[in-house]
Amino acid sequence: MAPATSASEDCAGWLLYASLAARCNDGGEAYRAAVFAMALLATSFILTSLLHWASTPGGPAWGRYRWTSTTSRAAISTSPRIPGPRGLPVVGSMGLMTGLAHRKLAAAVAAGGDDEEERSQRRRLMAFSMGETRAVVSSDPAVARELLSSPAFADRPVKESAYGLLFHRAIGFAPHGAYWRSLRRVASAHLFSPRQVAASAAHRAAIARSMVGSVSAIAMGSGEVEVRRFLKRAALHGVMWSVFGRRYDGTAAPELGKKEEEELRSMVEEGYELLGKLNWADHLPWLARFDLQGIRARCAALVPRVNRFVGKIVDDHRAAAAADAGDRVVDFTDVLLSLQGADKLSDADMIAVLWEMVFRGTDTMAVVMEWVLARLVMHQDVQARVQEELDRVVGPGQAVSESDAARLVYLQAVIKETMRLHPPGPLLSWARLATSDVHVGGFLVPAGTTAMVNMWAITHDPTVWADPLEFNPDRFIVGAVPLSEGHHNAVPGAEFSIMGSDLRLAPFGSGRRICPGKPLAMASIGFWVATLLHEFKWTSAPRGDVDLSEVLRLSCEMAAPLKARLTPRRPV
Repeated sequence: MAPATSASEDCAGWLLYASLAARCNDGGEAYRAAVFAMALLATSFILTSLLHWASTPGGPAWGRYRWTSTTSRAAISTSPRIPGPRGLPVVGSMGLMTGLAHRKLAAAVAAGGDDEEERSQRRRLMAFSMGETRAVVSSDPAVARELLSSPAFADRPVKESAYGLLFHRAIGFAPHGAYWRSLRRVASAHLFSPRQVAASAAHRAAIARSMVGSVSAIAMGSGEVEVRRFLKRAALHGVMWSVFGRRYDGTAAPELGKKEEEELRSMVEEGYELLGKLNWADHLPWLARFDLQGIRARCAALVPRVNRFVGKIVDDHRAAAAADAGDRVVDFTDVLLSLQGADKLSDADMIAVLWEMVFRGTDTMAVVMEWVLARLVMHQDVQARVQEELDRVVGPGQAVSESDAARLVYLQAVIKETMRLHPPGPLLSWARLATSDVHVGGFLVPAGTTAMVNMWAITHDPTVWADPLEFNPDRFIVGAVPLSEGHHNAVPGAEFSIMGSDLRLAPFGSGRRICPGKPLAMASIGFWVATLLHEFKWTSAPRGDVDLSEVLRLSCEMAAPLKARLTPRRPV
């Protein structure tokens, strides 16, 4: 999809034209005129950029809007300006979106000067520029709810990498409309419904047993386990079973085999890297033709691999359906193949949808589980309480079942508290796009603006959460924590929903674009973490304490993989 022509592209084109004209003349008046035109255009571009940058809070993209918008001048002049940093001419505040963007944005909100009123306004909504892209970010739960529930923010800005990786035809990035609603309805009914989640419980139990066996083998040797690879493998196996009906453990056919498992993991990792990277060409369109970061080339290399891999599995399912094997387990691929009428998908769209399901489903679960285990290694008293609850509910000599995990109130509070301190998508992973002018938090947000919610800032805000930097699962247990006057968390308790209804903690998002896989993710996380804690005592590795440093890719992961010493709690 070609980017829209921008003012900077027009100027660059005229400069190139004038330069060529100058070179093609032997001198004289034509040459001098061309040089003068080049200088005039360059000066005009510089002055215009400086004017846009200096004239409006939020930086150059917002200045350009106020000077060139077709929106009613009265509407613009009567609406309060959204506060925010001006950044630099041309590029704006692009640097805010590099590295740990959630922390940089929170710092920019706090840097609103000595005026508490402006800092409060910035928490509600802050404007900034990413090159030619207007952006706003909310760090306030009430405004975040307003933003995420508004029909004007039902779409997402399609990044070049998302388009290149086929996601514009899948649930995550498809434009809001009949096609998107059809995909969402099918996924909710046939993959993420309570009935479907319960139907796959036996396979999650098999994955848990396999993970315990693999971890035990290493723990019995060196005693030190780097757990991330086991968590990622468990998440990948769970999603592959639900989406493709495939398993890697060799206990049933068809078996993909180790080589194909590694190929799939390699594709997913490459996709994470590409989709999580800030692409300057998304925000400075005149850079797009150069592909300076190599993102377009890497997407072009990855997509044929995805088409071959997923396409072969679709063909296998089509052949199996034609053979009418009565004992075959029906999975999500079979459901998509069975769609008829307006819901029927082309093979290309089917591959895009299935690829996105695998891609999105393997990340969040592993990231959250690693953070939970890291916190429990650090907080041995909390781990002891979880294991006491496990012994009471499950029994010391029994294996955990998924129905047991649902009754582990304190463990559920630990998971919620971990997701509060370490939200896997601190900016809710993917932004929203305003499709029309809309008022949010008392400000006019124009159509075409990229909007974000800084969930990390909300969950670390002392005006929202008492003692926000303290790891305290009791804040989610009814009556366990005295209420703090002046704080919003007036009704703490285990019934606190993290499924999107309360924007004080909504790691899966909210509104029309809420993550549809949240029931499957929470069932898997709770069960697998309960199993690992019931089977082993987790302590620090001999070489040092837990490192809570972050790295923000598509999700916010531990920068240093968790290493822990495991001691069996019961015979395996």
